[in-house]
Amino acid sequence: MHSARPLPEYLVRRYQGWKATAYAENRAWYRRLADEGQRPRAMVISCCDSRVHVTSIFGAETGEFFIHRNIANLVPPYTPDGDHHGTSAAVEYAVSSLKVAHIIVMGHSQCGGVAGCHAMCHGKAPELEEKTSFVGTWLNLLRPGFERVSELPEEQQVKALEREAVLVSLENLSTFPFVQNAMEEGMLTLHGLYNDIGEGTLEFFDPTDSKFHLI
Repeated sequence: MHSARPLPEYLVRRYQGWKATAYAENRAWYRRLADEGQRPRAMVISCCDSRVHVTSIFGAETGEFFIHRNIANLVPPYTPDGDHHGTSAAVEYAVSSLKVAHIIVMGHSQCGGVAGCHAMCHGKAPELEEKTSFVGTWLNLLRPGFERVSELPEEQQVKALEREAVLVSLENLSTFPFVQNAMEEGMLTLHGLYNDIGEGTLEFFDPTDSKFHLI
């Protein structure tokens, strides 16, 4: 692997600072986590966007959340075709092996993936429609959500589609047999959240009225 290089110096300094402070002050806890394994109570599926900082939002400690990130926080439908499915594998591991009690799908404002899907569905991003585009293929998962917001004025569609990304993922999660079984046994609950990055607000999806409400 001749293309690999040492870490940038600023990251080395940050690591050394963490090791000397946060780790040193909690060494026993880190060793316990290493020896006993992880026991997170919740899985969080969020966007790769660097502005979405799940652990900061909830003040989470190391070992508290099992976090999976991908473009536009999407979950594909259950497709046992023997192909590579990173998100589906993460869901299976969280539910079947870690026995998490909650799966939280967190969408967010100004999502580049959602904006890309919106442009693609309007025929304005031909590069995403190329068969060689991994991003475009992935964002096709959100087309059912676009169809639900396509009748809105165009200036409202992207914001609505950001929330649809959460709902499409929740719908697709329910197609996994092991997710359905865990829910029916009362061992698992699903949750949808939406984070406005600029305002610092968090909304939850309420299935009783099919709307997002501020927490």
